[in-house]
Amino acid sequence: MRQILSGVLAISIGLVPVTVPLMVQQSWAQTQDLQAEWEALLDQADQHTERWQYEQAIETLQQALDLARKLKNKQQEALVLHDIGFNYYRLAQYQQSLDYYNQALSIRQEVADKSGEATTLNNIGEIYIIIGSTQKALEYLNQALPLSQEVEDHSEEANILANIGRVYFIIGQTQKALDYYNQALPLSQEAEDGSEEANILNNIGRIYNFIGQSQKALEYLNQALPISKEAEDGSEEANILNNMGKIYKDIRQPEKALEYYNQALLISRELGYRSGEATTLNNIAEIYYSIGQPKKALVYSNKALTIHQEVNNRYGEAAALNSIGQIYTKIGQSEKALKYLSQTLTIHQEVGYRSGEAVALNSIGQVYTKIGQSEKALKYLNQALTIHQEVGYRSGEAAALNNIGQVYINIGQSEKALKYLNQALTIHQEVDNPYGESAALNNIGLTYRNIGQQKKALKYLNQALPIIREVHNRPMEATVLNNIGLVYGDLWQPKKALIYYNRALPIIQEVNNRSMEANILNNIGAVYNNIRQRQEALNYYNQALQISREVSYRSLEATTLNNIGVVYHDIGQHPQALEYYNQALPIIREVNNRSLEATTLNNIGLAHLNIGEPQQAIVNFKQAVTITLELRGGLQRENRKSFLQSNRGSAIALTNLLIEQNQPEQAFEWLNRYSTAELADYTRLIDAQVSNSQAQQALERWNQKNQQLEVLHQQLQNQFSEELSRHFRQLEAEVNQEAEEISRQYPEVAELLEITPDDIDKLQASIPDGTVVIQPMLLNNRRYFSNSIAIFILTKDQPITVKKLPVDPDELDKLITDYREILQNRFAIGFRDKGTELYDLLIRPIEDQIQALSPNQLAIIATGKLRYIPFETLYNRDTGKFLIEDYPINYFTRLSVNSLQLRDTGNSPSLQRGALGLGNPIPEEPYNLPGAEAEIKILPNLLPGSEIYLGNDATVERFKYHASRFPVIHLATHGCFEAEGCCLGEKEDCDGVRRIDMEPNTLLFADEPFNIANAARLGMKDTELLVLSACQTALQEESDGREIAGIAYLFERAGAKAVMASLWNAEDDTTSEIMTQFYQNLNQGMSKGEALRQAKLEQVDRHPFYWSPFILIGNAQ
Repeated sequence: MRQILSGVLAISIGLVPVTVPLMVQQSWAQTQDLQAEWEALLDQADQHTERWQYEQAIETLQQALDLARKLKNKQQEALVLHDIGFNYYRLAQYQQSLDYYNQALSIRQEVADKSGEATTLNNIGEIYIIIGSTQKALEYLNQALPLSQEVEDHSEEANILANIGRVYFIIGQTQKALDYYNQALPLSQEAEDGSEEANILNNIGRIYNFIGQSQKALEYLNQALPISKEAEDGSEEANILNNMGKIYKDIRQPEKALEYYNQALLISRELGYRSGEATTLNNIAEIYYSIGQPKKALVYSNKALTIHQEVNNRYGEAAALNSIGQIYTKIGQSEKALKYLSQTLTIHQEVGYRSGEAVALNSIGQVYTKIGQSEKALKYLNQALTIHQEVGYRSGEAAALNNIGQVYINIGQSEKALKYLNQALTIHQEVDNPYGESAALNNIGLTYRNIGQQKKALKYLNQALPIIREVHNRPMEATVLNNIGLVYGDLWQPKKALIYYNRALPIIQEVNNRSMEANILNNIGAVYNNIRQRQEALNYYNQALQISREVSYRSLEATTLNNIGVVYHDIGQHPQALEYYNQALPIIREVNNRSLEATTLNNIGLAHLNIGEPQQAIVNFKQAVTITLELRGGLQRENRKSFLQSNRGSAIALTNLLIEQNQPEQAFEWLNRYSTAELADYTRLIDAQVSNSQAQQALERWNQKNQQLEVLHQQLQNQFSEELSRHFRQLEAEVNQEAEEISRQYPEVAELLEITPDDIDKLQASIPDGTVVIQPMLLNNRRYFSNSIAIFILTKDQPITVKKLPVDPDELDKLITDYREILQNRFAIGFRDKGTELYDLLIRPIEDQIQALSPNQLAIIATGKLRYIPFETLYNRDTGKFLIEDYPINYFTRLSVNSLQLRDTGNSPSLQRGALGLGNPIPEEPYNLPGAEAEIKILPNLLPGSEIYLGNDATVERFKYHASRFPVIHLATHGCFEAEGCCLGEKEDCDGVRRIDMEPNTLLFADEPFNIANAARLGMKDTELLVLSACQTALQEESDGREIAGIAYLFERAGAKAVMASLWNAEDDTTSEIMTQFYQNLNQGMSKGEALRQAKLEQVDRHPFYWSPFILIGNAQ
């Protein structure tokens, strides 16, 4: 991961003592003597300053200050005050410096010394830049600029413009910074101020290096170097040489970097510029570290530290301590790293250097991240983030965001990681920082990998790689190569994985990053284990283990111990495997890596299972699943399914074992809990409490609106009016929209929607008498168990039972796909053969149990692609009957529990209120549905009190405003639930280049399409049945049938007790016949389930294409 180092790039400040013409009063001899003494003291102080003897300079200037006050010469007093401030600045004692500058400023304003005022304002601005108060700095610099322009001091004007450019560079506006530097450059040239010109060119080069344009940076520095020599400004010359060395270091030319650093070192020593000497020594240390000589690096950094301490340069002392701390961090000596970084932090806090304080906090946070102390890491990193945001240092802000994201990756909170990393990426792109941008892209890719979205992971990692190579960041290149290898390992492409790991390993060895070396060795070991080269795997794992222990990399030590255990498991040495897992577990808990803890508990469970201790295995599997579900709690809804899918091994293992141990109730509970709420029941938000204060406030606002909605609903039931209905719809839309938003925004709210053990109990208690519930669940994607399907049977009063059978997931998938294609093609044959195969798989194993229970209704909880097939068509070859000929069949979703709990008893008198019917809204091709129109026209005869709207009258508005008035709503209009949209023409019209007549997830109305997502906003609490008689869905290769469940659950969430929908767009006339018969059966007192069954049986001798697409979801009573 990317580490944030304090900058060792020396920047010329541009502050110089300022002299003014001396006004000598020739009144008496004593005054002349005092004046001469004052001048001598000022000369002496200047010499001390030029020799970097700042404390001696201050002592001399204090004497000069007393004389200036005796002389009662305000200009001289201001000059001395200013020079004392300058020397305190050089000592990094910024508050003292500001005190003296402000005294000087007050006098210069009083005597109208505009030139001096501009200089002092500029220097105050520079201090505010250093201590991180960038807005305050701009205030002073923008006051100074017009004054320098008024007195036509081009040299000072150039200096001020350069400092404004420096502020904009710090806050991430690199182009604006360049604009100011480029304004300053010609002014310095006009003023023939070689030192300032060199300084500006130097800083322009620094910006180009920052944005990854190293060659352009060198062009500017090569211009600056001879100018500084000509101006005989040795300190600026050394500064430029240092920066040139830094560029060559960044582009991996260490020998050339050392060449420039050694030139800078020689100049600083010749000048006696000890702080400059120390800065260069620190830079040389960086080179030796980068070429794998950390011991030599420490020698140079410690020399730098000693010098900074000798000359009392606290800023330089902190920089050297930080570098030493970073070296110890990278070589894995965490305690020593924390010792030095803590000293760095103390100094920055004492001198008031807020940006430096933030860098130190960030570095400490990274050490705690590395040793797995996540809470401490977040504490320090969040402090760093706050400071960077306060001072406006955008690159620092992005670095802190990136590192916080890394912590959340490590502890398995991927959603939080993505939030911080995307913020970091945006900032890095805005400030044109390619180093930071590539780090953020890498970490985003790693996060997507962690939640099982490998394609997205590769997308981000492959975006990062060329950026990194362009700026020659070798350690980061190795990191990204390693992570690409990880993704290919996930995708079971071991050869590709090894290619990337073996590219990364020599790079990371070259730069001597031992922690990362151990990571890559561990990952190579994992690949060799996967391809069954066990000894080779152990060789790499043991190398990784040794290094991780040497550098105190605790989380990797635990990972490697776990992986060694996996090797012993794979070669059948289970006691040895358990030994290694048990060594790993306490370390993992110590570093609080919850994701790795779940993995290790899963492996411990497998070891116990393999040595014949199933109860111990169950305990560990349950702990593993519990942790995974806790981690799910930190994810937003959109990421939950892929996260659970990529971490489902423990849940499958636990379910298998519980079934084998004859604990079907427990198996059913854990398998259903290990899911995510595709079907969100927003009633769970009523009076809910969560820990996140922002989420809680949002919930409370929602609850207030929901209470208002309940009041309106009651008023509407008592007395219907168009105005009240309109008001109700508007408020209802707001309530449901807010519920959707807060459940997606806040993981804590999303967690309220997930299945709990209470939900399982409620489902079973709500099952109607005489109903048998069947839930087939595929148990696959598990390395250590054979693939199988578990078929659970539930009734109201009997214990849950289960049958488990072996199955090939790919063959089952193909069978479902082939069967669905046969069913929706009226000319296809073979539906009985395929139907028999599915009957024998899904019904035959439990046939005796079903018969023994003598049900009057079968309810199916279908999952995955089983949602695509009507179970009614499953064919019993022994009896020559379809399943519907034996039983009425309906389908449950999770929300069906609500409708079952609210079910009416007996024949509902509400049918006497009639139905709302809307049909054939666009009676022209390809939308025309004449049969659907006939369905609607017959409603008033079948259900007196019905209102019907056809053609142009079948509008969305009528649907919305009248829906709550009727117990039955019949929409005889096209519904499109295909992912890519729907073609409504004949087969020849829709083959080839696909014609799109309807957008996906919409219902057709006369005025506008109705997005199905908005169905949840409708008030249907009194709706017994919603009929969608012309829906169209299609089996997609990557889909799992969620769109079919989605049709029903959106209307169920709106309050409808049952929904009838079609799996495909059946033939128009047959649909009309089935619907007519269905309503006639209802009028005769049949339940909804039986009424639909009898209507279908009238057509059962025909191809299932005609009668089977209509399914009843929800309460069938």
